[in-house]
Amino acid sequence: MEDLRVSLVQGDTRWHDPAGNREHYAALIAPLAGATDLVLLPETFTSGFSNEALAQAEDMQGPTVAWIREQAARLGAVVAGSVQLREGEGVYNRLLWASPEGGLAYYDKRHLFRMAREHERYAAGAAAITVELKGWRVRPLVCYDLRFPVFIRNRFGHEVPGRFDYDLLLFVANWPAPRQHAWSTLLKARAIENLAYCAGVNRAGRDGNGIDYLGGSAVNDFLGQPLVELDAREQVATVTLSAQALAGHRERFPAHLDADGFELR
Repeated sequence: MEDLRVSLVQGDTRWHDPAGNREHYAALIAPLAGATDLVLLPETFTSGFSNEALAQAEDMQGPTVAWIREQAARLGAVVAGSVQLREGEGVYNRLLWASPEGGLAYYDKRHLFRMAREHERYAAGAAAITVELKGWRVRPLVCYDLRFPVFIRNRFGHEVPGRFDYDLLLFVANWPAPRQHAWSTLLKARAIENLAYCAGVNRAGRDGNGIDYLGGSAVNDFLGQPLVELDAREQVATVTLSAQALAGHRERFPAHLDADGFELR
């Protein structure tokens, strides 16, 4: 593992405007070319969090998938964020992970936010994914997933002998202002209990439903200490994660050796 540069892009997403959002986010991330390894965009960054955006859902051959791959190649970095994508009869809240070499992985949001009826209109994903970057094992998830620690539990030797499932946990979100305390608290908790770095990027501004977002995008270390924590403004921030510091903490505090075994269904 090498040290890893992570960039949080806390944007004020335009409502139901995929082309406008692609242009807006392209301008925000353009200065990151050659200066980062991983760029995180918010949840549903082409539309805002809207059930009514289903009608605009693209497929994997659409302009947004092409755009995110182009951005990764141009920046020389992985670019990740979620959008509504149609596959078969369903529309998924799909996190895309585009690498500068041309690779594309994706994760479909498993936990759908029933308080906004997301579960009635979107199809749910099944399993988490693990992607690798500069020797790091990375687990990307979406918004409401943050509330479900069993699904997120970082196990040792479960996927790869002698390795944790992941070293870096990621969340892309549209997490509204009334629940801001839960957002910041849970990001810290997930880092501490999983002996891993945890990064979360939220949107800024007000959406077309009149819901306000206070940002609060953050990267927390394995002790839950913020390495960077943003205020409510639209902004971009980059932080470097130390592989040596993570390895040292896991050696000094091997809580995973006392963890309970379980099977996830």
